[in-house]
Amino acid sequence: MNIFRRDRGGPGRVTVQEAAARTGHGKNGNAAESGARAVLLDVREPYEWQAGHAPGAVHLSLSALAAGARLPAEAQARPLVAICRSGNRSRRAAELLAAQGAEAVDVIGGMRDWAAAGLPVVDPRGGNGTVA
Repeated sequence: MNIFRRDRGGPGRVTVQEAAARTGHGKNGNAAESGARAVLLDVREPYEWQAGHAPGAVHLSLSALAAGARLPAEAQARPLVAICRSGNRSRRAAELLAAQGAEAVDVIGGMRDWAAAGLPVVDPRGGNGTVA
């Protein structure tokens, strides 16, 4: 059984804690430094990404993905953990990605729950970010 898919008729859903573990965002973890296998794919719009995102996350908005944009190079051929603000757009993104053959799950509660769990949120310069 694949750990990234649950046999419920569609892509799996994970909590922020599971997402953090899969992408290397543990208590002291930074995905870029940990060598984590899965990529945290932020599917929010650019203004939301600019306000704050998880360190090491990769950005591709759901609107771009739905229009046929390719995954960024660092996200290709790797398991994907899609995240948005609350979990609605990431669910749709995971469905689109799975339909294209990718291993994808989405994060229940999105960046709101990510930040509430005390997981890091940074702005583009690496300072403290916010969830927009």
